[in-house]
Amino acid sequence: MVFEKKEECGIFGMYGDPESVQKTYLGLYSLQHRGQESAGIASCSEDGNIQCYTGMGTVARVFRRGSDILGRLANPMAIGHVRYSTSGSSKAMNSQPFVTEYSRGQVAVAHNGNLINAPLLRDEYEAYGSIFKTTSDTEIISHLLAKPSHITKPDTLGHVLNHLQGAYCLLFLFPDRIEAARDPYGIRPLCVGQTPEGYYCVASESCAFDAMGAKFVREVEPGEIVTLDKNGLGSRFFVKPGTVTPAHCIFEHVYFSKQNSNIFGQNVHGFRKRLGRQLAKEHPVEADIVIPIPDSGTSSALGYAKQSGIHFDMGFVRSHYIGRTFISPSQSMRELQVNLKLAVIKEVVQDKRVVVVDDSIVRGTTTRGKMRALREAGAKEIHMRVSCPPIRYPCFYGVDFPTKEELLANNKDMAQIKNFLEVDSIGYMSIDGMLDCADKPNDHYCAACWSGKYRIPVDVRMNKFAMERHQMNLFDEVEEL
Repeated sequence: MVFEKKEECGIFGMYGDPESVQKTYLGLYSLQHRGQESAGIASCSEDGNIQCYTGMGTVARVFRRGSDILGRLANPMAIGHVRYSTSGSSKAMNSQPFVTEYSRGQVAVAHNGNLINAPLLRDEYEAYGSIFKTTSDTEIISHLLAKPSHITKPDTLGHVLNHLQGAYCLLFLFPDRIEAARDPYGIRPLCVGQTPEGYYCVASESCAFDAMGAKFVREVEPGEIVTLDKNGLGSRFFVKPGTVTPAHCIFEHVYFSKQNSNIFGQNVHGFRKRLGRQLAKEHPVEADIVIPIPDSGTSSALGYAKQSGIHFDMGFVRSHYIGRTFISPSQSMRELQVNLKLAVIKEVVQDKRVVVVDDSIVRGTTTRGKMRALREAGAKEIHMRVSCPPIRYPCFYGVDFPTKEELLANNKDMAQIKNFLEVDSIGYMSIDGMLDCADKPNDHYCAACWSGKYRIPVDVRMNKFAMERHQMNLFDEVEEL
């Protein structure tokens, strides 16, 4: 079974730089927090030949020192991908980028997000004889590109993207260019950077640019296709700008994105500090110290401490040699691994009234384990504060939450949650309070996992197929153990 929550994926691409492959590696390394199950890089030589290398594990493991994989891939344009299996099971065949060849030549594709209509499209194509090599929703895009009636369109890619529903940021590596696209709702972040030498790059988050000294230029707009080629930076839209109200995933700000990233026009660290301040206003308490669940809870804990005037300290020390997410066959093993991942600093919490700030609670079993560890270390009182609202609904746009029945807040009230977590009090951020911490209008964000109001309609048939495939994939993962 899968631990608490999974991120979606991270993508990076660069055009023109002789060291594009090496810098794509650095970009993926910076985006490692978005996916640790697999990694891959595809590059294209000046004569138009695309080559690709993918593997299971972290970036450093796949492109291990001394293997000279990066040297063999070295070319002036490249795209890369780090993955968590939000759609399709955790298997080597689902590693990206995907490389295919069709009537127009070769193309490599890297995808961040989740296509809610992929099961229906796949069933349709399979009914007409198409053969799929993977269980990922991304592969359907290659079949759409290759369809003869699509190739004849003036803008084949733009026409194909209009067939997709859901969340997607996409990188396409063609023999002569890189194309980057973002869905019309702008659910996932995607941005453009430029190196000091003038080469353009594209990444899921701006933190990837810091690794190579590149500067943030701008975000890829919702419904936009950005082209990186010999002419520099080009742009076109496959939907008319302004016709769709954005639905940025605010959970990106709450949990996924790195603190030094700027997404949706706002710095992540600054946003989380605002969350902490608002949380302290909504749920004050008398206490001796404020401690975070590192790392994503740290910024909010700083904001809570600042607003409340309660001393901030680090009550947990995190092992950076254990990934954010792992798969374990039993609850007992999951709890032991949590203890290994986060260790309590007894001297900080002993005989103290402790406010614990975390970014979110999904299933709650691991959170309860952390609270028990604080009790064993001598904490006098534990007051749990969560910098987002209770998660009650599944996400169909690229976040792999458990099923609705497994979500802690779906079937328990606040008193029951408090008792389940074994804390003295519990306080969640309100939806309005969370949205008010953002710089853009409230209706520019997706909060479906809290409100149940899905900005992109989820067809009943799509929902059914997606959940069936999701359950099959979870079974596959457990079987592999």
